[in-house]
Amino acid sequence: MNSPSPHHEDDEHEDEVFLEESDIIEEINVDEEELVDADDDDEEDEQGGGEFMDEADDSLHTFTGHTGELYTVTCSPTDASLVVTGGGDDRGFMWKIGQGDFAFELQGHTDSVSSLAFSSDGQLLASGSLDGNIRVWDITSGGLKGTLEGPEKGIEWVRWHPRGHVVLAGSEDSSIWMWNADTNAFMNTFLGHAGSVTCGDFTPDGKLICTGSDDATLRIWDPKSAQSIHVVRGHPYHTEGLTCLAISSDSTLALTGSKDGSAHIVNIITGKVVTSLSAHTDSIECASFSASAPWAATGGMDNKLIIWDLQQSLPRSTCEHPDGVACLLWLGQYKYVATGCVDGKVRIWDSRSGECVRTFSGHADAIQCLAASSNGEYLVSVSIDETSRVFEIAEFN
Repeated sequence: MNSPSPHHEDDEHEDEVFLEESDIIEEINVDEEELVDADDDDEEDEQGGGEFMDEADDSLHTFTGHTGELYTVTCSPTDASLVVTGGGDDRGFMWKIGQGDFAFELQGHTDSVSSLAFSSDGQLLASGSLDGNIRVWDITSGGLKGTLEGPEKGIEWVRWHPRGHVVLAGSEDSSIWMWNADTNAFMNTFLGHAGSVTCGDFTPDGKLICTGSDDATLRIWDPKSAQSIHVVRGHPYHTEGLTCLAISSDSTLALTGSKDGSAHIVNIITGKVVTSLSAHTDSIECASFSASAPWAATGGMDNKLIIWDLQQSLPRSTCEHPDGVACLLWLGQYKYVATGCVDGKVRIWDSRSGECVRTFSGHADAIQCLAASSNGEYLVSVSIDETSRVFEIAEFN
């Protein structure tokens, strides 16, 4: 009877040793990995790096349908919950804030979806791709209305006429194209740029077109004749390619930013440079006019958001970031500016004081684009971390 007892104890002893060893080894390995990740996150946060998804997440909705980097986002002008995102997985997705089970895939592109835009009545959506095509979608049916073809290289941007179903797009092949989206009919091409057309739009009154290019020029066009009315180039204008363009609400001024770190304001009617804004020390990535004051905002890879007093052509506020400012958006009544940063954070700035009043965490990598819902309650960001996130901004209207 003595022999089974020690044998039983040995079993127990062996079992305990076996379990302890394996458990400890596994636990230590997992703990170490988690600690390394946590340390990495902390280090990155201290250095201005992105917070990871298991860190603080201030978003109220995360869209994870994409399988590649995201480049573009737009919100419906008529449905405050409807969002469309596009990216490097060659797909667009239509989805709704707060409705995780609703997602409609925009299929058919064969390269990255680089630009998205709703018509002003919210009835149609245009998706532009690096495959050189634009696909137009009927929002009510969710169906493809037509494919607009013509450019030989990728689409850089897509815009709609402010009062009609007319689509305008700029291409890497240095051309600009215009189509009637109701009939899928080609209307005009605008030729003259000597480099990729990186930015462009109709004036808000719909009477003219402004386009900026890698060739360091701004062109102002007549949409009907497709003739170039003004070409803005040379001193005192940009010395390197244009990256961004904004047009004032009264259709008289164009604000452009460039790789050379300069921003200029051009009188659209005369084609003359009226103001030069010098303070950035690296490429300007985004620019926008305030609609409620004679101010403008620019963001750049020098880690700065600058709020400009346009009457004095001087910085009103300089808002320092830990990394480059990729995109910006004036919010609500134009008191606040939202920025998307390479560090993965979305920040809200008081344009009057220059103070950062809110930092939204959640993304794990650089923010590429921002859009606001039509009711002003939600800010939607897209990132190269393959997600889109929604943040509540009602208090900043």
